[in-house]
Amino acid sequence: MIELATLTMLVVIFSASLLLFISGDQQAHEYNRREELAGIIDGLLPQTQCRECGFSGCRPYAEAIVSGTTDIYRCAPGGAATAGHLAELLGITPSPPYPGPVHEPRPLVARIDEAACIGCVKCISACPVDAIIGAAKQLHSVMPKICTGCGLCVPPCPVDCIAIVPAETGIKRFVWTKPQPTAAGA
Repeated sequence: MIELATLTMLVVIFSASLLLFISGDQQAHEYNRREELAGIIDGLLPQTQCRECGFSGCRPYAEAIVSGTTDIYRCAPGGAATAGHLAELLGITPSPPYPGPVHEPRPLVARIDEAACIGCVKCISACPVDAIIGAAKQLHSVMPKICTGCGLCVPPCPVDCIAIVPAETGIKRFVWTKPQPTAAGA
């Protein structure tokens, strides 16, 4: 009688272990699939790390899309084009106009008031795209071609010398006019 009970117990333990193993394998596969999809979505996002979507960066936003806790229309820098690419990837039929805060990228950049800058380096640490250059106790400057205008550099500035301003979108061109010859006898 004890042998039958032991054998039954072993069968039950083996069956439970097998079920847990299969379940764990399926969970690992599902986790890997979600991570891969989050990576693809992250690759479609503009990588400005501007936090306008409400998440701390592009990767957390991508993970939230995969988990279904947010929608694809929150990336302001990516605009409608990024939302369209995400909809295509996920097999969603977008319904223009896109709902939510999505708007076309606006040309904004940070501008540092050089006379007020104390060189504290706090803005450099806050910039997610390394658009601010300078050194400690030296003048800082913004590279407008790299700056995304996210505004993350403004709050840490202790002297409020950074402003987000419209980017200059026109082409500046210097035209040199050839000097006209003067009269020799004049």
